Amino acid sequence: MLFPENESQRLEVLNQYQILDTPPEEVFNELAQLAANFCEAPIALISLVDAEREWFKSKIGVTISEVPRSISFGSYTILHSEILIIPDALQDERFVTNPLVTSNNYFRFYAGVPLITSSGFALGSLCVIDFSPRNLSVKEQVALQQLARQVIRYLELHRQKLIDDSQRSFNLLFSKNPNLMWVYDQNNLQFLDVNEAAVLHYGYSREEFLQMRITDICTPEDMPVFLEYLGKKHSDLDFTEQWRHRRKDGQIIDVEIVTNLIDYACHQAHLVNIRDITEHKQIEKTLQESEARFQVVSEAIPVPFIISRASDGLILYANPELLQTFRFSPEYLINRKNLLDLYHNLADLEALLKLLNQHGFIHNYELQLKRADGTYFWAITSLQYLNFNNESAILTVFYDINDRKNAETKLQEQNEFLRIIFESIPLMIALIAPNGKLQWVNQEWENILGWKLQDCQTYDVLEALYPNPEYRQYVINFVQSAQRNWGDFRTQVRDGRLLDTSWTNIKLSNGQIIGIGQDITERKQTELALKAQAEREQLMRTVAQRIRQSLNLQDILNATVQEVRDLLGVDRVVVYQFDSEMIGTIVAESVEPGWTVSLGVEIHDTCFQTGAGVEYYQGRKRAIANIYEAGLTDCHIRLLEQFEVKANLVVPILLEVGSQSPGSHLWGLLVAHQCSNFRHWEENQLDLLDQLTVQLAIAIQQSSIFEQAQTELVQRQKAQVKLKNALAEKEVLLKEVHHRVKNNLQIVSSLLQLQSQTLKDPEVIKVLRESQNRIESISLIHKNLYTSANIGQIDVADYIHNLATSLLISYQIWPGKIALEIDIEPLNLNVDQAIACGLVINELISNALKHAFPNQQAGTISIALRNISNNIEMTIRDNGIGLPDNLDWTNTDSLGLSLVYDLVIEQLEGSITLERNHGTVFKIQFTQLTLHQ
Repeated sequence: MLFPENESQRLEVLNQYQILDTPPEEVFNELAQLAANFCEAPIALISLVDAEREWFKSKIGVTISEVPRSISFGSYTILHSEILIIPDALQDERFVTNPLVTSNNYFRFYAGVPLITSSGFALGSLCVIDFSPRNLSVKEQVALQQLARQVIRYLELHRQKLIDDSQRSFNLLFSKNPNLMWVYDQNNLQFLDVNEAAVLHYGYSREEFLQMRITDICTPEDMPVFLEYLGKKHSDLDFTEQWRHRRKDGQIIDVEIVTNLIDYACHQAHLVNIRDITEHKQIEKTLQESEARFQVVSEAIPVPFIISRASDGLILYANPELLQTFRFSPEYLINRKNLLDLYHNLADLEALLKLLNQHGFIHNYELQLKRADGTYFWAITSLQYLNFNNESAILTVFYDINDRKNAETKLQEQNEFLRIIFESIPLMIALIAPNGKLQWVNQEWENILGWKLQDCQTYDVLEALYPNPEYRQYVINFVQSAQRNWGDFRTQVRDGRLLDTSWTNIKLSNGQIIGIGQDITERKQTELALKAQAEREQLMRTVAQRIRQSLNLQDILNATVQEVRDLLGVDRVVVYQFDSEMIGTIVAESVEPGWTVSLGVEIHDTCFQTGAGVEYYQGRKRAIANIYEAGLTDCHIRLLEQFEVKANLVVPILLEVGSQSPGSHLWGLLVAHQCSNFRHWEENQLDLLDQLTVQLAIAIQQSSIFEQAQTELVQRQKAQVKLKNALAEKEVLLKEVHHRVKNNLQIVSSLLQLQSQTLKDPEVIKVLRESQNRIESISLIHKNLYTSANIGQIDVADYIHNLATSLLISYQIWPGKIALEIDIEPLNLNVDQAIACGLVINELISNALKHAFPNQQAGTISIALRNISNNIEMTIRDNGIGLPDNLDWTNTDSLGLSLVYDLVIEQLEGSITLERNHGTVFKIQFTQLTLHQ
């Protein structure tokens, strides 16, 4: 609800008109009727906007007298200076839900003119209302504004009449009042008016008074104090003082005056009410003697008490015990004579006086009192009326209970401290009654679950949190067991979201249970992501191992589609191969029972033959959640419908053409089909297939290389039979084989390099770089073979030195940071052992470069190879930070260390030991084989 900037002043002005809740007046009814007639509207109102309502002074066409301000149209009208027109309230966002609009056959059109006073305050409005949308002509608008000005004129006349009546009442009350009264100018102290009682009591005529100033009746000795008093510019509306005045006959009288600040005939003036207390002063003098006697008795009473005047709270007497308790000095009490000075909270005094008036006495009322030094203490007080020096007085007796109260306060502070802790701790906390009902929850519980404690009174919140009855009973059993173990649950919050939460419960001695919980959704998501990543890495290792162990492409493809289907949980995974005519064949498939088998099906896809799917040539991947909403061509949709596909993932399998003719060849597609329903795919699922296509491309290239090598070997054997003496040609042929193997491995390395340039995830890029290094280590063997003068021998020292140097370059090690020491004895290794040793060195040096020297720490890596009794001993040493003591390197998720272990045990058929003394030392021993082996 909007308010004008001057809302408080506006309401004050509105109240000055004293027109709210007054009976109807004919003149206002006639103006409202004129507005309805001229604008041809069924409803016309003259309204005044109060603090909480819009009240109708005059109403045509309605029977209600007011509406709440929160739904009133007038509250918007007073915010404007001109006419407010709402042609259709249902089209205005301010009123579209207003009950005055949404009810059947109710307000649709509104036009209101604000009733603005001459001082600029909008009191209400003159408005017309219709039940259907419409507008006002310019002529009707002008007429409505003129009628509004007439309403304002009548309101001003009403107010002026009130002012005139008030002035006449003031004159009557002032002049005929039996109390002595006068009015004087605040600035020049000149008398402005005086009543008959003051004229008679002081002896001056009214004309004499009007020629005098107020200082003319003060005694000379009081004059300096009086002038100083007047100069203090009292801010209170009224104030009381006692003075001595001189009558015309010269008599000095004691008076008590009450002064009020008023406006009088354009003067800032004081209205003074005078009471002659001369006789009272004489009585006080006689009482002083009796008070002296009373004081002797009261000083002997060991309980603090005080006697105060009932009429105004003036302290008439306080015994010494009270002065000591409140730490008052006699001078302090003389200067502060009011009972208010004793009470910390004035509301306590008001409550005491109210109870005292009702019962005549009060016993044992607890309250907080104030000492003279500003400190506070708690006390029990008792009060009763008595007559003291012929005046109605109150006897108040106090008993100090501050020590007891301090103990209670400390306990409350401790409880509050615990409450703040429970409210602020970042854990959900709930207090559960023995019957299972929630009794209290903290703010964190409300913030996370979306429910409030008060909701538990009207809703079964537990049923909302766990809608499934069986699961809810499982939760209840867990809570009631209160075994202090943490349990994980799926909890549905108020907005419908499902959160992962973890709870533990503590049972109190009274049977209540404290439940402590936390939102672990983010942690669960992280765990699932790590699990998915581990599964992907395991799949990659499986495929890579099959590629390494087998040259049978069909076995590799069959294993790949089976592993992918199990990991992604899809209905079908296929490998789709193109021929030169772009006719495709399913060459490998893993399918869930019950779905159409497509293995071996030859697919004449005219879409691909006419050039569709060109994006696959460019390496584009596709994740299709709904084949009918993915913008596919009709022929593509029909093809997918043949195999009941509703959603799929598609990744192209691209092969490098060759180093001399750069580019890629679309070999086929790796496709995951969801047949049971449409499916939203995650980005990492598409990335997984993309990584697998790299492995498949390697397998295809490897298979092609193998077939090529087999063909060339057959040809060489035939040539060997025919050309037994053509050994030189044989060596040339073998070198060509190694050259081609090296080139094909280079192709695979290039594929990995190209793939890494399309990725942003540093972890994936790191995996690709490690795979490149492994391929490079194999490629370097074949390079040494075809460049060697003796094709059957490998220069092991040169090979290891080149391999280690290339690794330093690959990991961008600063020159001089990592020193490389190589100690290789002259020996010969066959190709298999050389490749295995190269891969082991590659993995261990890579591991040392990544982890052994953090923060660009300098260090040394040593490689030694020795022949000991027909056994080869290979040592790789670094002086870095070493492997963690708790790491079981023979059984780890690390692909590199797993590969080292497999190569040494299975490939080299040797042994490996690890030393953690001042760094890391791997010692590997295996039997040297002859070259023909």
